[in-house]
Amino acid sequence: MLCSFLLAMFTATYFARDVLLPIVLAILLTLTLRPVVRGLQRIGIPPGISAVLLMLAIGLGFAVAGYFLSGPIGQMAARAPQIGMEVQFKLAGLMDRLASLREVGEQVTEMADAAGATDEKMEVVVDQSGPIPSAVGSVASIGSSLVAAMILTLFLLASGDFYHRRIVEASPKLHDKKRALTIVRDVERQISRYLGAITVINAGLGVAIGLALWIIGLPMPHVWGTLAFLLNFMPFIGAIIGTVAAGAFALVSFESVPYALLVPLAYFTLTTIEGNFVTPMLVGRRLELNIVSVFVTVAFWIWLWGVPGAVLAVPFLVVVKAVCDHVPSLKAFGSFLSGDPAMKAEDRDADGREQNGKPATRAA
Repeated sequence: MLCSFLLAMFTATYFARDVLLPIVLAILLTLTLRPVVRGLQRIGIPPGISAVLLMLAIGLGFAVAGYFLSGPIGQMAARAPQIGMEVQFKLAGLMDRLASLREVGEQVTEMADAAGATDEKMEVVVDQSGPIPSAVGSVASIGSSLVAAMILTLFLLASGDFYHRRIVEASPKLHDKKRALTIVRDVERQISRYLGAITVINAGLGVAIGLALWIIGLPMPHVWGTLAFLLNFMPFIGAIIGTVAAGAFALVSFESVPYALLVPLAYFTLTTIEGNFVTPMLVGRRLELNIVSVFVTVAFWIWLWGVPGAVLAVPFLVVVKAVCDHVPSLKAFGSFLSGDPAMKAEDRDADGREQNGKPATRAA
């Protein structure tokens, strides 16, 4: 029975993507921006006005970014077949040189012939430009979903605490009402902290990658820095896409293949430092997630919703973890999602001491 229900739910989620994507995105934006609206309300700004101002600021940011990126990205998209052929040509020369060094007998010659046959098959794939129209259509679909999500977010933020009160009123007992309100507030706090921290980290990564590529001499380093900022919202896959794309563009831009390889090396090195050191340090213990659960969630949502699923996977996981931390029957699952259950228990003990009026000592 449960398996049938889950299968039906996943099927409905897959086919209802165009309807559910703006709703899910709007809920995440609302959870993220609700503390800001509440803070502005304390200083006398009504929720409706603050919601309009926030949506105008976000819309203006997307419009400015789209204006500055549309030209360079359009040029690169138009040159994509030519770039693919040039990259293949340069890599083919490099592979030929490597193959010539290994030609020491009949076995090595057969391996070189097999590699040559593989290269011929790869040529047919590279020459195809089919993915480009598909990518353009995907971007247009995401753009329309984003506009719909921003409109829905505007209405949700302008309603103030209306839906909070409805959630609390739906709970039958006082204890359940308190728990429901605590869960909603904690989900807001966790998701706003996470997305705020990730946005700042991604902005720093984009600046670092832009400066590194500018030092190397790659054309349009500001474009690659901005793309790095956007792509890094997709865990794992964003860094791979950025590294491969920057490496392909570098192979076309530079005559020397070894020098061109400095570009993907710099990109990959900076994203590795960010993922393994900067993000765990700045995000903190409470928001740190188990890398296995993150990988499985990202893979699942990519299969379900594609690129939008990759962007929404980790915020969705943060919401699930925040809910699990307040529901006794789900705490074991929440501990599994955490980066380190022992650290999480230590934080709970520290919070308990703080609530009892005793200062909690935490390691810096």
